[in-house]
Amino acid sequence: MGLGGISIWQLLIVLAIVVMLFGTSRLKNIGSDLGSAIKGFKSSVKDEGGSDSTASERRESEVDTKDSTPS
Repeated sequence: MGLGGISIWQLLIVLAIVVMLFGTSRLKNIGSDLGSAIKGFKSSVKDEGGSDSTASERRESEVDTKDSTPS
């Protein structure tokens, strides 16, 4: 038994059909495009996480400076 009741032979048959339909060069291009898209997504999530923390630090420092100014 393979994944979810699918045997290894069934997976190999599906893989062979996909290769015959698309060809190895197109599958290689699809794989590299998908990989670069995932890398871009991860980097944008990481950048956004860092910018959120810096933005919250700026807000806190602005609040601190407003509180410390005499009225």
